[in-house]
Amino acid sequence: MTRDPIPFVSLTPADDAAGVRAAIDRVVARGRFVLGPEVDLFETEFAAAMGASSAVGVGCGTDAIALILRALGIGPGDEVITTPLSAAYTALAVMMTGARPVFADIDPARLTIDPDEMARAIGPRTRAILPVHLYGQAADMASIERLASRHNLAIVEDCCQAHLATAGGRPVGTIGVAGAFSFYPTKNLGALGDGGAVVTNDRALAERIRRLRNGGQTDRCHHQEFGVNSRLDEMQAAILRVRLPLLSAWTLRRRALAAQYRAALAGGPLDVPPELDAGHVYHLFVVRVRTTVRGVRLQPDPREQLRASLTADGVETLIHYPIPIPRQPALAATHPAECPVASRACDEVLSLPLRPGLTDDEVGRVAAAISIACRQREAPRV
Repeated sequence: MTRDPIPFVSLTPADDAAGVRAAIDRVVARGRFVLGPEVDLFETEFAAAMGASSAVGVGCGTDAIALILRALGIGPGDEVITTPLSAAYTALAVMMTGARPVFADIDPARLTIDPDEMARAIGPRTRAILPVHLYGQAADMASIERLASRHNLAIVEDCCQAHLATAGGRPVGTIGVAGAFSFYPTKNLGALGDGGAVVTNDRALAERIRRLRNGGQTDRCHHQEFGVNSRLDEMQAAILRVRLPLLSAWTLRRRALAAQYRAALAGGPLDVPPELDAGHVYHLFVVRVRTTVRGVRLQPDPREQLRASLTADGVETLIHYPIPIPRQPALAATHPAECPVASRACDEVLSLPLRPGLTDDEVGRVAAAISIACRQREAPRV
């Protein structure tokens, strides 16, 4: 009997469908689509949900990072230390300001930036530290705070995968000077298009970012400084307002599914990165497939074998991320340092389906398919 496939994501509105439809109709009926009441209300509601005093809606998460850095006065000649394991947009946002991204390798367990490696990367041009709360798990913020304080560096948090996450009980995005969030459709809080936001407890910084996102205008047709056009639109803000009250329940479901995966995969052939902070929100559930033995790359590639087997069983998987940022051609001009721990992780990580609509039975089916695939791979050839 053919079973239904298990897609990696499902972006069609489900339990929120009626609310999303009503939000769209409300915006269309009002006839105002840019910087209107929906954005104003969402900014207030999102700031409260994230534990911050201010939020500023922008065009995307990449712009959120770049605008924070620009508002801090970071630009050409400056350096920002960040992680080699993330979407490349983190580093591209640094480059958008004219600053240089400097990469510090990752902690092999947490998979976020390693504070010890970060300390070694600090130089005379370093202005800020840009940790990424990867896959929904916060970086080691206590250590990062101590390091930043010692060297008088700003902390800008990339929270694009970490809506409602906490680090040591504190909301991410409020630990540094500001936090950047993305509302790309696949995020824990996603729009039906692109969007992003900055959260901060610094009201003056929020006001400058509010000005920069809108061409540097203080009021209509009066441009005080060089800004950009990066505004969260009314339609997406209205949709996000419908979904924001559901985020807590969705997050609890993600954590429950992750716990089921951990129990089902315990003692198996795959390495499951540990949960090192109870505030993990599981944007992704990642496992690691060993692809080398004593430094020699296994052939055929065990990760690709596993992916092919799961695909044949109707289970869709993805790789986040197959190439470390320093090896991206777009970063070549920054002369990035090699980061071997991140490079190995990129060779091994595999993301399994995890979304609030996933069922307990589907988690069991994914785990069973992994077990069967790994046994088949290890079976002796005759």
